[in-house]
Amino acid sequence: MTIAIFLAVLLGAMALGVPIAFSLLVTGAALMWHLNMFDAQILAQNMIEGANSFPLLAVPFFMLAGEIMNAGGLSKRIVAFATTLVGHLRGGLGYVGIMAAVIMGALSGSAVADAAALAALLLPVMNRAGYDRARSAGLIAAGSIIAPIIPPSIGFVIFGVTANVSISKLFLAGIVPGLMLGLTLAITWWLLSRKSDVALTPRATRAEVLGALKDATLALGLPVIVIVGLKFGVFTPTEAAVVAAVYALLISTLVYKELKLSQLFGLFQSAAQTTAVIMFLVAAAMVVAWLITVANLPGELISLLQPLLDRPTLLLIVMMLITMLVGTAMDMTPTIVILTPVFMPLVKAAGIDPVYFGVLFMINNAIGLITPPVGTVLSTVAGVGKLSMDEVTKGVWPFMLAQFALMFLLVLFPALVMVPARWFY
Repeated sequence: MTIAIFLAVLLGAMALGVPIAFSLLVTGAALMWHLNMFDAQILAQNMIEGANSFPLLAVPFFMLAGEIMNAGGLSKRIVAFATTLVGHLRGGLGYVGIMAAVIMGALSGSAVADAAALAALLLPVMNRAGYDRARSAGLIAAGSIIAPIIPPSIGFVIFGVTANVSISKLFLAGIVPGLMLGLTLAITWWLLSRKSDVALTPRATRAEVLGALKDATLALGLPVIVIVGLKFGVFTPTEAAVVAAVYALLISTLVYKELKLSQLFGLFQSAAQTTAVIMFLVAAAMVVAWLITVANLPGELISLLQPLLDRPTLLLIVMMLITMLVGTAMDMTPTIVILTPVFMPLVKAAGIDPVYFGVLFMINNAIGLITPPVGTVLSTVAGVGKLSMDEVTKGVWPFMLAQFALMFLLVLFPALVMVPARWFY
């Protein structure tokens, strides 16, 4: 009965067009009423406690780092460097987009920020070169979701806080799967563009490659600083976020000199607005997460899935399918905060490594950002690229299916995630 009320109220509120954060609060109030414990003070207290978390301080700083990176010329230099390396290949600008997405994902941790930057920088160039508009937009959208997997990742911060799992281990475990996502996109792009009649661009000279590398070296140094710092315990993930923001600010203002002090207020405001949305979602979802625990919904779910506890691979497949379904209708942050307290007792009961589950779960949620009808990254690429949602959705299908195939491959072969992860621990 409790599960039925939870689903009916949440889905009903969303169907009526109530914003997700408020839908979560309505669901929390309904569960409290059902459990005969309604108290507005408890509701407010859990919201405050949900957002009152030191690790969540990483979110605004990673958001700020992404804003500064795009405005301060770091993104532009990364794209230019990637162009000198692979721009001359058949379909070369597609490979540029993939390489730039991987590198920029290691700078910002935000899929939406990367999608906006790549769409603004690459889509006009690809359109002028004669690439298919829909396919190019789909590739950029699919490449942007690498950002929540490769450290630093805002999604891993939220999952780590909600699941009480080491954020540093999640960051380091996400490196190889993030690179695998990039490789999967490259293979898919090669299959789609091998018969392309787009004119090839001249190969860059060694001097041009070295010049672009020199120009982008400081931008490329940021992910190295973050990963090395986490690996050797120099700073925590939250401190890494501050380092990333300050580093990007110093490089943009003192070295590249493309960011003016007059622009800072706008960047701070944009990062604060995005952070406010995320934190309100987290706070509202924490109310529901607390009530899920009080109502013993995980216990009911464990009883329901009891036969699968001895078959962890099959259990993972079921959880991934549920996450896929939810991801088509809900954004990444509320999906993480709602499903994590439901799934984690199952993960522990089945003896599944929480870090391994976290990586799979995050890949699934990241792909949810490009699954219609509610795909935040799809909307971003469509808006920046001045395309219709139908065009972007049509172009993203082959890449999205390839990424889902990789995710289920990682479900079947855990060593592909955990063996490389232990190299970085």
